[in-house]
Amino acid sequence: MKRFAIAAGGTGGHLFPGLAVAEVLHSWGHQVLLLTSEKHIDAVATEGRSEFQIARLPGMGLPRGITLQTVKFLARFARGILHCRSLFAEFQPAAVLGMGGFTSIAPILAGRLSGLPVFVHESNAIPGKANRLNARLAGSWLTGFEECALQIPSVPCTVTGTPVRSAFLQHPSKTEALRKFGLSPDRKTVLVMGGSQGAAGVNMAVMQAAVNLASAGYQFLHITGAADEQAVAAFYRNAGIPAWTAAFHHAMQDAYSAADIAVARSGAASLTELSFFGLPSILIPYPFAAEDHQTCNAKVFSKVGAALLVQEREATGPFLAAEIQRILEDPQGLAKMKEACRALYKGDAAERVAKVLVNAAEGRSSK
Repeated sequence: MKRFAIAAGGTGGHLFPGLAVAEVLHSWGHQVLLLTSEKHIDAVATEGRSEFQIARLPGMGLPRGITLQTVKFLARFARGILHCRSLFAEFQPAAVLGMGGFTSIAPILAGRLSGLPVFVHESNAIPGKANRLNARLAGSWLTGFEECALQIPSVPCTVTGTPVRSAFLQHPSKTEALRKFGLSPDRKTVLVMGGSQGAAGVNMAVMQAAVNLASAGYQFLHITGAADEQAVAAFYRNAGIPAWTAAFHHAMQDAYSAADIAVARSGAASLTELSFFGLPSILIPYPFAAEDHQTCNAKVFSKVGAALLVQEREATGPFLAAEIQRILEDPQGLAKMKEACRALYKGDAAERVAKVLVNAAEGRSSK
């Protein structure tokens, strides 16, 4: 039995793949220290996960320019490194994994200062500035997309795929999933999701499209994010359109199983989950994502016919309605999209990442 530290938090795209690796390590008899951010989503998503030791790290977004905020950032960052070193001294991990973002920088540095094998995983097709730094600090990195491996050629890279949660392996049938949401098995179902933080642009576009689709008899499974939950629920209720709405949903395996098509942002974790379920999608990248990485992610899917890429400025209600109906009313085209989507899934990604950690730990202990 060995111990491992995994820094994963701040967004679902970092947290859920990290949880997937932690689940595999735990199933192999190892212990895991899970380092998350102080954000509400991290607390909600890890609630009841008593099989892991969980510690919260303060968020530390890098300010722009040299200002008073930079000084505060550096002071907080230094405290974060000391806190991580203290946690590691107590927990004694054999290796450290960062799942990306600024939440990973302090644990990665603390791991290097402690002489531990350190790795960072990048799920997106193009790494952000935090993970470009993380990869160089770690000395090697793991990626979800083959396209990403070319971005930092000077740092050794292993393409593992992006891990998905173990709960997905036991997903319900379509009929059972629809029953859980109180939706009809006789209607085609549109899943709408804007990522773990929600997406006002996606919510607005889909509500406009739903009006145009009212006569088509579709139903909606709409995960809104906290800010728009009440407004979106009221819209469907007042419009008389069958829908299930919520700010956030833990059991995403139910949502994916219930849907015929998804309208979504194109964060890497969401795309991996879509490919796992072979769910065709209309992808609307977040237009302000760092390095425009969501567009890069979406292009991986659109170029093989697994998804339709639509920029947010083009996602008007009538256009989106027409595309949803075109895809859903073309059984052969829908089947080809499903096949192309499934082909993008890299199976056993969590096991691959976990094996890298275990091999590094065993190599270190044999020295």
